[in-house]
Amino acid sequence: MRFGLCILFGLVLAATLRAAPPAPIWSDEFNQPVGSAPDPAKWAFDLGGGGWGNRELEVYTDTRENSRIVADPDATDGRALAICAVRTGAGGYTSARLKTLGRFTLTGGRIEARIRLPRGQGIWPAFWLLGCDLEKVDWPACGEIDILELLGHRPGTVYGTLHGPGYSGAHPLQARYTLPDGATFADAYHVFVLDWSPDRITWSVDGHIFHVCTPADLPAGTRWVFRDRPFYLLVNLAVGGNWPHNPDATTQFPQTLLVDYVRVFAPAPGP
Repeated sequence: MRFGLCILFGLVLAATLRAAPPAPIWSDEFNQPVGSAPDPAKWAFDLGGGGWGNRELEVYTDTRENSRIVADPDATDGRALAICAVRTGAGGYTSARLKTLGRFTLTGGRIEARIRLPRGQGIWPAFWLLGCDLEKVDWPACGEIDILELLGHRPGTVYGTLHGPGYSGAHPLQARYTLPDGATFADAYHVFVLDWSPDRITWSVDGHIFHVCTPADLPAGTRWVFRDRPFYLLVNLAVGGNWPHNPDATTQFPQTLLVDYVRVFAPAPGP
């Protein structure tokens, strides 16, 4: 009887451990006062223009015109981060690109964000990660994980992508997810999740897994650069570029990317 009870206790304990939620290690709920800047203890800004390697048209700023906390009844706590792409009087564009470099880095775990995306020709929102050694080894050797990208002329489809040495630019490891029934990501918030362990990266939208990458998926002779090295988070709203192409007469401005929250959880314990 005692042997049977030990087995039962072991099964219950194992089920409890499997069901335990991952531990949160960092988050931003964007619940500061309406009109305020993103929390400077959590986010820094990339600034300037010059195309950003993609022939983008925007100039990134740290002004409240391009990034601020807004009231939003559809957000979980009634507030969200708004990143706004604006057309200037001179015919150019400004926007914002936030990053956690110097504030927070991670080497794996679960990243979850609830985001409402814009739409329109030439609009290119993204939520992604870059290797912290970018300045030392350059791109793509540093590694890049695109949790989501959207091309504004395809508002119902998002892309999850892995870039590294030998699989980058026009030849990354990439998959897409399209909402059913003609819905678009501008219609409502959706939850985007990246589960990242040393040898496996999984992308999902609203609980639907749409992309999985492991070292076995790499082209022959290339390296997996996503194990035991720090990365930082970025979120931005680009205008134009090689992939989405430029805005046209149908594109309305301003365009707004809304982020309800970003939450990062510790990697799940091993067996």
